[in-house]
Amino acid sequence: MNYIFIALLGATSALLAQRGIAVFHDGLRPIMPEYIEGRMDKKALAATSFALSFGLVIGFGIPVSLAASVILVHSILLGTDIIGTWSPKGKSGSLLALVFGALYGVGIVIGLQFVVTAFKLLPINFLPSMGMVGTPIIVSFAAFPALVVALQYGIKKGIMTFVASFMVRQWFVYYGKFNIAGAKLSIDPEGMALLAGMIIMLFFALREKSDPNAMQIDLASIFSERMKRIRKNALVLSFTGGLATAATSYLMIAGDPISLNLAASGKTTEAAMTAFARGLGFIPLLATTAITTGVYSPIGMTFIFVAGFLIKNPFIAFFVGALIMFAEIMLLNLAAKMLDKFPGMRKCGDNIRTSMTKVLEVALLVGGMLAAHNMAPGLGLFVVVGIYVLNKTTKKPLVEMAVGPVGAIFTGILINVLYWLGLYLPPVVK
Repeated sequence: MNYIFIALLGATSALLAQRGIAVFHDGLRPIMPEYIEGRMDKKALAATSFALSFGLVIGFGIPVSLAASVILVHSILLGTDIIGTWSPKGKSGSLLALVFGALYGVGIVIGLQFVVTAFKLLPINFLPSMGMVGTPIIVSFAAFPALVVALQYGIKKGIMTFVASFMVRQWFVYYGKFNIAGAKLSIDPEGMALLAGMIIMLFFALREKSDPNAMQIDLASIFSERMKRIRKNALVLSFTGGLATAATSYLMIAGDPISLNLAASGKTTEAAMTAFARGLGFIPLLATTAITTGVYSPIGMTFIFVAGFLIKNPFIAFFVGALIMFAEIMLLNLAAKMLDKFPGMRKCGDNIRTSMTKVLEVALLVGGMLAAHNMAPGLGLFVVVGIYVLNKTTKKPLVEMAVGPVGAIFTGILINVLYWLGLYLPPVVK
Protein backbone atom coordinates (compact mmCIF):
# COMPACT_ATOMS: atom_id res chain seq x y z
CA MET A 1 0.00 0.00 0.00
CA ASN A 2 2.94 2.34 0.68
CA TYR A 3 4.07 2.11 -2.92
CA ILE A 4 0.52 2.42 -4.26
CA PHE A 5 -0.15 5.67 -2.38
CA ILE A 6 3.22 7.15 -3.40
CA ALA A 7 2.78 6.05 -7.04
CA LEU A 8 -0.71 7.60 -7.19
CA LEU A 9 0.53 10.79 -5.51
CA GLY A 10 3.36 11.11 -8.03
CA ALA A 11 1.06 10.37 -10.96
CA THR A 12 -1.75 12.77 -10.02
CA SER A 13 0.66 15.58 -9.03
CA ALA A 14 2.45 15.33 -12.37
CA LEU A 15 -0.92 15.33 -14.17
CA LEU A 16 -2.03 18.44 -12.26
CA ALA A 17 1.17 20.23 -13.30
CA GLN A 18 0.81 19.08 -16.94
CA ARG A 19 -2.72 20.49 -17.11
CA GLY A 20 -1.82 23.69 -15.25
CA ILE A 21 -4.20 22.92 -12.39
CA ALA A 22 -1.68 22.84 -9.51
CA VAL A 23 2.07 23.09 -8.95
CA PHE A 24 4.03 22.70 -5.72
CA HIS A 25 6.75 25.33 -6.12
CA ASP A 26 5.49 28.70 -4.85
CA GLY A 27 7.73 30.52 -7.34
CA LEU A 28 6.32 28.59 -10.30
CA ARG A 29 2.65 29.24 -9.50
CA PRO A 30 2.65 32.95 -10.55
CA ILE A 31 4.29 31.98 -13.85
CA MET A 32 1.67 29.38 -14.79
CA PRO A 33 -0.97 31.90 -16.08
CA GLU A 34 1.60 33.16 -18.59
CA TYR A 35 1.67 29.67 -20.11
CA ILE A 36 -2.04 28.87 -19.65
CA GLU A 37 -3.10 32.12 -21.35
CA GLY A 38 -0.62 31.73 -24.24
CA ARG A 39 2.02 34.33 -23.36
CA MET A 40 4.71 31.70 -22.65
CA ASP A 41 5.53 28.58 -24.68
CA LYS A 42 6.01 25.07 -23.28
CA LYS A 43 9.79 25.08 -23.63
CA ALA A 44 10.16 28.25 -21.58
CA LEU A 45 7.83 26.91 -18.89
CA ALA A 46 9.70 23.60 -18.70
CA ALA A 47 13.08 25.34 -18.49
CA THR A 48 11.81 27.64 -15.73
CA SER A 49 10.36 24.74 -13.75
CA PHE A 50 13.60 22.77 -14.01
CA ALA A 51 15.70 25.76 -12.96
CA LEU A 52 13.48 26.42 -9.93
CA SER A 53 13.07 22.85 -8.72
CA PHE A 54 15.99 20.59 -9.62
CA GLY A 55 18.51 22.12 -7.25
CA LEU A 56 16.06 21.94 -4.35
CA VAL A 57 15.39 18.23 -4.97
CA ILE A 58 19.09 17.30 -5.07
CA GLY A 59 20.43 19.79 -2.55
CA PHE A 60 17.59 19.95 -0.02
CA GLY A 61 14.82 17.37 -0.34
CA ILE A 62 16.90 14.20 -0.66
CA PRO A 63 19.61 15.03 1.96
CA VAL A 64 16.97 15.96 4.57
CA SER A 65 15.03 12.79 3.75
CA LEU A 66 18.14 10.62 4.14
CA ALA A 67 18.91 12.16 7.53
CA ALA A 68 15.55 11.12 8.99
CA SER A 69 14.46 8.12 6.84
CA VAL A 70 11.15 9.91 6.15
CA ILE A 71 10.67 11.47 2.70
CA LEU A 72 10.40 15.24 2.63
CA VAL A 73 7.47 15.90 0.27
CA HIS A 74 9.60 18.40 -1.67
CA SER A 75 11.60 15.44 -3.04
CA ILE A 76 8.47 14.11 -4.77
CA LEU A 77 6.39 17.17 -5.65
CA LEU A 78 9.21 19.34 -6.99
CA GLY A 79 10.10 16.44 -9.28
CA THR A 80 6.50 16.03 -10.44
CA ASP A 81 6.40 19.78 -11.20
CA ILE A 82 9.29 19.19 -13.60
CA ILE A 83 7.70 16.06 -15.12
CA GLY A 84 4.34 17.76 -15.57
CA THR A 85 5.69 20.93 -17.16
CA TRP A 86 7.94 18.93 -19.50
CA SER A 87 5.10 16.65 -20.65
CA PRO A 88 3.51 17.83 -23.94
CA LYS A 89 -0.04 19.08 -24.24
CA GLY A 90 -2.98 16.81 -24.91
CA LYS A 91 -3.96 13.28 -23.92
CA SER A 92 -0.57 11.79 -24.82
CA GLY A 93 1.13 14.32 -22.56
CA SER A 94 -1.32 13.52 -19.76
CA LEU A 95 -0.55 9.80 -20.11
CA LEU A 96 3.21 10.49 -20.04
CA ALA A 97 2.81 12.64 -16.94
CA LEU A 98 0.81 9.92 -15.17
CA VAL A 99 3.29 7.15 -16.01
CA PHE A 100 6.50 9.04 -15.31
CA GLY A 101 5.02 10.70 -12.22
CA ALA A 102 4.16 7.30 -10.76
CA LEU A 103 7.57 5.85 -11.65
CA TYR A 104 9.31 8.87 -10.16
CA GLY A 105 7.39 8.63 -6.86
CA VAL A 106 8.18 4.93 -6.46
CA GLY A 107 11.75 5.56 -7.64
CA ILE A 108 12.32 8.10 -4.87
CA VAL A 109 11.20 5.56 -2.24
CA ILE A 110 13.25 2.69 -3.68
CA GLY A 111 16.23 4.96 -4.33
CA LEU A 112 16.36 6.21 -0.76
CA GLN A 113 16.01 2.66 0.57
CA PHE A 114 18.83 1.54 -1.73
CA VAL A 115 21.09 4.36 -0.51
CA VAL A 116 20.34 3.53 3.13
CA THR A 117 21.09 -0.17 2.52
CA ALA A 118 24.29 0.70 0.65
CA PHE A 119 25.50 2.96 3.48
CA LYS A 120 24.95 0.11 5.97
CA LEU A 121 27.36 -2.06 3.96
CA LEU A 122 30.21 0.43 4.33
CA PRO A 123 33.01 -0.46 6.78
CA ILE A 124 32.01 2.52 8.92
CA ASN A 125 28.21 2.71 9.21
CA PHE A 126 27.50 6.38 9.79
CA LEU A 127 23.70 6.22 9.48
CA PRO A 128 23.08 5.99 13.27
CA SER A 129 24.92 9.30 13.66
CA MET A 130 22.77 10.90 10.94
CA GLY A 131 19.82 10.77 13.35
CA MET A 132 21.50 13.55 15.30
CA VAL A 133 20.89 15.98 12.42
CA GLY A 134 17.31 16.45 13.61
CA THR A 135 18.08 16.68 17.35
CA PRO A 136 18.40 20.50 17.54
CA ILE A 137 15.20 20.95 15.49
CA ILE A 138 13.06 19.12 18.03
CA VAL A 139 14.44 21.17 20.93
CA SER A 140 14.80 24.60 19.35
CA PHE A 141 11.70 24.93 17.18
CA ALA A 142 9.54 26.10 20.09
CA ALA A 143 11.42 29.41 19.87
CA PHE A 144 10.06 30.34 16.43
CA PRO A 145 6.83 32.11 17.60
CA ALA A 146 8.99 34.49 19.67
CA LEU A 147 10.91 35.40 16.52
CA VAL A 148 7.64 35.98 14.63
CA VAL A 149 6.45 38.36 17.37
CA ALA A 150 9.83 40.14 17.47
CA LEU A 151 9.83 40.68 13.69
CA GLN A 152 6.25 41.92 13.66
CA TYR A 153 5.79 43.76 16.97
CA GLY A 154 9.29 44.54 18.26
CA ILE A 155 12.01 42.92 20.31
CA LYS A 156 10.38 43.61 23.72
CA LYS A 157 7.26 41.62 22.86
CA GLY A 158 9.45 38.99 21.22
CA ILE A 159 11.47 38.56 24.43
CA MET A 160 8.23 38.43 26.45
CA THR A 161 6.96 35.62 24.18
CA PHE A 162 10.25 33.75 24.47
CA VAL A 163 10.26 34.02 28.28
CA ALA A 164 6.64 32.81 28.43
CA SER A 165 7.50 29.81 26.21
CA PHE A 166 10.56 29.10 28.36
CA MET A 167 8.54 29.18 31.59
CA VAL A 168 5.86 26.87 30.15
CA ARG A 169 8.56 24.47 28.93
CA GLN A 170 10.28 24.31 32.33
CA TRP A 171 6.98 23.86 34.17
CA PHE A 172 6.10 20.82 32.05
CA VAL A 173 9.64 19.40 32.38
CA TYR A 174 9.08 19.05 36.13
CA TYR A 175 5.28 18.85 36.46
CA GLY A 176 4.18 17.37 33.14
CA LYS A 177 4.14 13.72 34.25
CA PHE A 178 0.95 12.13 35.59
CA ASN A 179 -0.32 8.74 36.71
CA ILE A 180 -3.88 8.07 35.53
CA ALA A 181 -5.40 4.70 36.49
CA GLY A 182 -1.94 3.21 36.80
CA ALA A 183 -0.83 4.50 33.39
CA LYS A 184 2.01 7.01 33.13
CA LEU A 185 1.23 10.07 31.03
CA SER A 186 3.99 12.47 29.98
CA ILE A 187 3.30 15.81 28.26
CA ASP A 188 6.04 16.94 25.90
CA PRO A 189 7.55 20.23 27.20
CA GLU A 190 8.73 21.41 23.77
CA GLY A 191 5.25 20.90 22.35
CA MET A 192 3.66 22.91 25.15
CA ALA A 193 6.25 25.68 24.77
CA LEU A 194 5.42 25.85 21.05
CA LEU A 195 1.69 25.97 21.82
CA ALA A 196 2.16 28.79 24.35
CA GLY A 197 4.22 30.82 21.87
CA MET A 198 1.65 30.31 19.09
CA ILE A 199 -1.22 31.44 21.34
CA ILE A 200 0.64 34.68 22.18
CA MET A 201 1.57 35.17 18.50
CA LEU A 202 -2.07 34.80 17.38
CA PHE A 203 -3.25 37.09 20.19
CA PHE A 204 -1.08 39.92 18.88
CA ALA A 205 -1.96 39.23 15.23
CA LEU A 206 -5.74 39.22 15.75
CA ARG A 207 -5.62 42.53 17.67
CA GLU A 208 -4.42 44.28 14.52
CA LYS A 209 -7.52 45.34 12.54
CA SER A 210 -7.75 46.85 9.06
CA ASP A 211 -8.17 50.59 8.54
CA PRO A 212 -11.88 51.23 7.76
CA ASN A 213 -10.94 54.41 5.86
CA ALA A 214 -8.48 52.64 3.56
CA MET A 215 -9.55 51.56 0.07
CA GLN A 216 -10.47 47.87 0.09
CA ILE A 217 -9.56 45.57 -2.80
CA ASP A 218 -11.69 42.47 -3.26
CA LEU A 219 -9.29 40.00 -4.87
CA ALA A 220 -11.93 37.28 -5.15
CA SER A 221 -14.16 39.52 -7.31
CA ILE A 222 -11.33 40.74 -9.55
CA PHE A 223 -10.08 37.22 -10.24
CA SER A 224 -13.44 35.43 -10.19
CA GLU A 225 -12.76 33.51 -13.44
CA ARG A 226 -9.53 32.11 -12.05
CA MET A 227 -11.32 31.17 -8.84
CA LYS A 228 -13.89 29.23 -10.89
CA ARG A 229 -11.04 27.32 -12.53
CA ILE A 230 -9.79 26.08 -9.15
CA ARG A 231 -13.29 25.10 -8.00
CA LYS A 232 -13.90 23.24 -11.26
CA ASN A 233 -10.94 21.01 -10.41
CA ALA A 234 -11.82 20.62 -6.72
CA LEU A 235 -12.42 16.86 -6.93
CA VAL A 236 -9.08 15.91 -8.50
CA LEU A 237 -7.29 18.30 -6.12
CA SER A 238 -9.10 16.71 -3.17
CA PHE A 239 -8.12 13.24 -4.39
CA THR A 240 -4.45 14.29 -4.50
CA GLY A 241 -4.69 15.84 -1.04
CA GLY A 242 -6.18 12.60 0.27
CA LEU A 243 -3.28 10.60 -1.16
CA ALA A 244 -0.73 12.88 0.52
CA THR A 245 -2.61 12.55 3.84
CA ALA A 246 -2.63 8.75 3.59
CA ALA A 247 1.10 8.68 2.81
CA THR A 248 1.70 10.91 5.85
CA SER A 249 -0.37 8.53 7.98
CA TYR A 250 2.06 5.76 6.94
CA LEU A 251 4.90 8.13 8.05
CA MET A 252 6.30 7.90 4.53
CA ILE A 253 6.28 11.65 3.86
CA ALA A 254 6.20 14.92 5.78
CA GLY A 255 5.60 18.48 4.66
CA ASP A 256 8.61 20.19 6.26
CA PRO A 257 11.92 19.23 7.94
CA ILE A 258 10.67 20.12 11.42
CA SER A 259 7.58 17.89 11.50
CA LEU A 260 9.57 15.27 9.57
CA ASN A 261 12.15 14.98 12.36
CA LEU A 262 9.49 15.05 15.06
CA ALA A 263 7.56 12.26 13.32
CA ALA A 264 10.75 10.24 12.82
CA SER A 265 11.30 10.50 16.60
CA GLY A 266 7.79 9.20 17.30
CA LYS A 267 6.40 12.61 18.32
CA THR A 268 3.47 12.66 15.93
CA THR A 269 1.34 14.98 18.08
CA GLU A 270 4.12 17.59 18.14
CA ALA A 271 4.61 17.03 14.40
CA ALA A 272 0.90 17.77 13.89
CA MET A 273 1.20 21.00 15.92
CA THR A 274 4.18 22.05 13.83
CA ALA A 275 2.31 21.26 10.61
CA PHE A 276 -0.62 23.34 11.86
CA ALA A 277 1.67 26.31 12.55
CA ARG A 278 3.17 25.97 9.08
CA GLY A 279 -0.34 25.83 7.61
CA LEU A 280 -1.20 29.14 9.27
CA GLY A 281 1.89 30.65 7.70
CA PHE A 282 0.90 29.45 4.24
CA ILE A 283 -2.69 30.74 4.26
CA PRO A 284 -1.76 34.28 3.08
CA LEU A 285 0.71 33.06 0.46
CA LEU A 286 -1.38 30.27 -1.02
CA ALA A 287 -4.74 32.05 -0.81
CA THR A 288 -3.32 35.10 -2.58
CA THR A 289 -1.43 33.21 -5.29
CA ALA A 290 -4.30 30.77 -5.88
CA ILE A 291 -6.89 33.53 -6.28
CA THR A 292 -4.70 35.66 -8.56
CA THR A 293 -3.36 32.81 -10.74
CA GLY A 294 -6.13 30.19 -10.78
CA VAL A 295 -3.47 27.56 -9.96
CA TYR A 296 -3.53 25.68 -6.65
CA SER A 297 -1.02 23.50 -4.79
CA PRO A 298 -1.27 19.66 -4.86
CA ILE A 299 -1.10 19.70 -1.04
CA GLY A 300 -3.20 22.84 -0.53
CA MET A 301 -2.43 24.97 2.50
CA THR A 302 -0.61 21.96 4.07
CA PHE A 303 -3.24 21.34 6.81
CA ILE A 304 -3.64 17.84 5.39
CA PHE A 305 -0.38 16.89 7.12
CA VAL A 306 -2.00 17.64 10.50
CA ALA A 307 -4.63 14.98 9.78
CA GLY A 308 -2.00 12.60 8.44
CA PHE A 309 0.05 12.73 11.63
CA LEU A 310 -2.96 12.35 13.92
CA ILE A 311 -4.87 9.60 12.07
CA LYS A 312 -3.18 6.20 12.11
CA ASN A 313 -5.53 4.50 9.64
CA PRO A 314 -4.40 5.52 6.10
CA PHE A 315 -7.83 4.94 4.53
CA ILE A 316 -9.60 7.17 7.07
CA ALA A 317 -6.73 9.65 6.64
CA PHE A 318 -7.35 9.65 2.87
CA PHE A 319 -11.01 10.67 3.25
CA VAL A 320 -10.31 13.24 5.96
CA GLY A 321 -7.48 14.74 3.89
CA ALA A 322 -9.70 14.92 0.81
CA LEU A 323 -12.41 16.70 2.84
CA ILE A 324 -9.86 19.18 4.25
CA MET A 325 -8.61 19.96 0.74
CA PHE A 326 -12.15 20.36 -0.59
CA ALA A 327 -13.06 22.67 2.31
CA GLU A 328 -9.95 24.80 1.70
CA ILE A 329 -10.92 25.33 -1.93
CA MET A 330 -14.53 26.18 -1.10
CA LEU A 331 -13.41 28.63 1.61
CA LEU A 332 -10.79 30.49 -0.47
CA ASN A 333 -13.10 33.52 -0.79
CA LEU A 334 -13.59 33.63 2.97
CA ALA A 335 -9.84 33.31 3.56
CA ALA A 336 -9.21 36.31 1.30
CA LYS A 337 -11.80 38.41 3.17
CA MET A 338 -10.38 37.40 6.57
CA LEU A 339 -6.90 38.43 5.49
CA ASP A 340 -8.29 41.81 4.42
CA LYS A 341 -10.08 42.21 7.76
CA PHE A 342 -7.08 41.13 9.87
CA PRO A 343 -3.92 42.45 8.17
CA GLY A 344 -1.92 41.24 11.18
CA MET A 345 -2.60 37.66 10.06
CA ARG A 346 -1.33 38.41 6.55
CA LYS A 347 1.91 39.87 7.95
CA CYS A 348 2.06 37.04 10.45
CA GLY A 349 2.04 34.51 7.61
CA ASP A 350 5.06 36.14 5.97
CA ASN A 351 6.92 36.28 9.28
CA ILE A 352 6.05 32.67 10.15
CA ARG A 353 7.71 31.47 6.96
CA THR A 354 10.72 33.72 7.54
CA SER A 355 11.07 32.61 11.17
CA MET A 356 10.73 28.93 10.37
CA THR A 357 13.44 29.25 7.74
CA LYS A 358 15.82 31.07 10.09
CA VAL A 359 15.32 28.57 12.92
CA LEU A 360 15.73 25.66 10.49
CA GLU A 361 18.93 27.08 9.02
CA VAL A 362 20.54 27.27 12.45
CA ALA A 363 19.12 24.00 13.79
CA LEU A 364 20.06 21.93 10.72
CA LEU A 365 23.56 23.42 10.63
CA VAL A 366 24.09 22.61 14.32
CA GLY A 367 22.54 19.17 13.77
CA GLY A 368 24.88 18.51 10.86
CA MET A 369 27.84 19.50 13.04
CA LEU A 370 26.69 17.23 15.88
CA ALA A 371 26.24 14.28 13.51
CA ALA A 372 29.58 14.83 11.75
CA HIS A 373 31.42 15.29 15.07
CA ASN A 374 29.86 12.06 16.36
CA MET A 375 31.11 10.20 13.26
CA ALA A 376 34.59 11.69 13.36
CA PRO A 377 35.43 13.85 16.42
CA GLY A 378 37.13 17.05 15.32
CA LEU A 379 37.33 16.12 11.65
CA GLY A 380 33.54 16.24 11.27
CA LEU A 381 33.32 19.80 12.59
CA PHE A 382 36.19 20.85 10.30
CA VAL A 383 34.41 19.43 7.25
CA VAL A 384 30.93 20.87 7.95
CA VAL A 385 32.22 24.34 8.88
CA GLY A 386 34.42 24.31 5.78
CA ILE A 387 31.49 23.41 3.53
CA TYR A 388 29.34 26.09 5.20
CA VAL A 389 31.80 28.97 4.70
CA LEU A 390 32.83 27.90 1.20
CA ASN A 391 29.18 27.49 0.16
CA LYS A 392 28.68 31.21 0.80
CA THR A 393 31.33 32.07 -1.81
CA THR A 394 30.03 29.92 -4.68
CA LYS A 395 28.04 31.31 -7.61
CA LYS A 396 25.27 28.73 -7.11
CA PRO A 397 25.26 27.97 -3.38
CA LEU A 398 23.30 25.18 -1.75
CA VAL A 399 20.11 26.18 0.05
CA GLU A 400 21.29 27.22 3.54
CA MET A 401 19.08 24.63 5.24
CA ALA A 402 20.74 21.83 3.25
CA VAL A 403 24.34 22.57 4.25
CA GLY A 404 24.18 20.73 7.60
CA PRO A 405 22.67 17.45 6.25
CA VAL A 406 24.86 17.53 3.12
CA GLY A 407 27.96 18.17 5.26
CA ALA A 408 27.09 15.25 7.55
CA ILE A 409 26.53 12.86 4.61
CA PHE A 410 29.78 14.02 2.98
CA THR A 411 31.66 13.44 6.25
CA GLY A 412 30.31 9.89 6.47
CA ILE A 413 31.42 9.09 2.92
CA LEU A 414 34.77 10.83 3.44
CA ILE A 415 35.76 8.83 6.53
CA ASN A 416 35.01 5.60 4.66
CA VAL A 417 37.26 6.67 1.78
CA LEU A 418 39.99 7.69 4.25
CA TYR A 419 39.59 4.35 6.04
CA TRP A 420 40.12 2.46 2.77
CA LEU A 421 43.24 4.57 2.15
CA GLY A 422 44.54 3.86 5.64
CA LEU A 423 44.29 7.53 6.66
CA TYR A 424 41.54 7.22 9.26
CA LEU A 425 40.99 4.80 12.11
CA PRO A 426 37.58 5.16 13.82
CA PRO A 427 37.06 4.33 17.50
CA VAL A 428 34.86 1.35 16.49
CA VAL A 429 35.11 -0.29 13.06
CA LYS A 430 32.09 -2.31 11.90
